[in-house]
Amino acid sequence: MLTDRYTQALDYARQAHATQTRKGTAIPYLSHLLGVSALVLDHGGDEDQAIAGLLHDVIEDCGEKHEAIVHDRFGERVVAIVLACTDSTEEAKSVLDTQEAKLADWWQRKIAYLHHLREANDDALLVSCCDKLHNAHAIVSDIEHSGFGLAVFDRFTAKREGTLR
Repeated sequence: MLTDRYTQALDYARQAHATQTRKGTAIPYLSHLLGVSALVLDHGGDEDQAIAGLLHDVIEDCGEKHEAIVHDRFGERVVAIVLACTDSTEEAKSVLDTQEAKLADWWQRKIAYLHHLREANDDALLVSCCDKLHNAHAIVSDIEHSGFGLAVFDRFTAKREGTLR
């Protein structure tokens, strides 16, 4: 059973990501967070893991200030999962000034994240895998139904080759 904590986390995610959309679309970013949380639940996750699914991008995309808030509102386990699913922060990414620097930083972060997952606990692996699964599903759906075809990859920092890799 999901409790009021889940509802509070959903509302927190909605507010934190209120102005964000999925890359290259008008789809509210919240749809991704709901999708990840639903996949967590579909794959046997508990409430803390489902809440982490809702909040997995809040520190990375909305800022470091959210770490303390997530900890205070949702507890040590949830913030640990969120941190384990975070490969950088908005503050760290905002200092990059060229596309080349952004691509190099993106690649280094992705490689470091993959190495980090080797040591990650089951909580983090479940949420991270559900995140990647939802992203892959969204890309395939966009390729098949958006009318853009493979041009969908142009919205990503690493374009087609890097994203698929």
